[in-house]
Amino acid sequence: MSNVLIVHAHPEPKSLTSALKDLAVETLAAQGHAVQVSDLYAANWKAVADRGDFLEQAQPGRLSYVAESHHAFTTGTQSPDVEAEQQKLLWADAVVLSFPMWWFGMPAILKGWVDRVFAYGFAYGVGVHGGERWGDRYGEGTLSGRRAMLSVTIGGRAPHYGERGVNGRLDDLLWPIQHGMMFYPGIQVLPPFAVYQSDRLTEAEWPAVAEAYKCRITGLFSDQPIAYRTQNGGHYDGQQILKPGLGAGESGTRIHLVQPGDPKEVLERTGREAARKMEACSGS
Repeated sequence: MSNVLIVHAHPEPKSLTSALKDLAVETLAAQGHAVQVSDLYAANWKAVADRGDFLEQAQPGRLSYVAESHHAFTTGTQSPDVEAEQQKLLWADAVVLSFPMWWFGMPAILKGWVDRVFAYGFAYGVGVHGGERWGDRYGEGTLSGRRAMLSVTIGGRAPHYGERGVNGRLDDLLWPIQHGMMFYPGIQVLPPFAVYQSDRLTEAEWPAVAEAYKCRITGLFSDQPIAYRTQNGGHYDGQQILKPGLGAGESGTRIHLVQPGDPKEVLERTGREAARKMEACSGS
């Protein structure tokens, strides 16, 4: 069985978001998985990234958060709460982010969790940089071999987040989280689970939502992840620009998804990269 970390960000334990979190814990435990929950509001998580994140400061005269983050990570002088969350991520085989969509993104407390926990040297700034390779990121990195899924409650109606919806496509709104925060350090990302008109959900509608979520949680380790292009899989040139002939017929963020019409050599190289990672994860 596997280890699952649920990072939960809702201030109300009786909310729909919290009910989904509890259902995920119950479902995963019933499957035999080990589950840890980082309930950020219950833990009074410090959301602000500042000097307090470092037990000692390499350059006390002027704060460069990136430089101090790297120094603290490499010297073991991070704030204990940050290090504890990093250890949970390393323990986990999958991560579920549980949150309501507020102002087209995640609550500030969850963004603060990413800001502080994804330290330089831990989630970014890793790997060799040279030629077309800009380090280990976007499909590679410290957290590769893991999976992630977003569980998002949304007050608006589903059509508003569709192809021509006034709020924009949900995949585009979640792009900074799914591609920029999860896929960047190497995590394979599953399509999100979204509940629309969440503040209007009736008691009679809950069983159908619960059943749908149980189905998604059950497939956490078997469902196909979003087919993001890997940075070092031959898709991008030395300036990290998508190579000619790729993404034809698509626009916006969708050009960064592997397409059936991609040149054969890119698809084959992507397949070899996936096989290599599977071997690495299995220890063979």
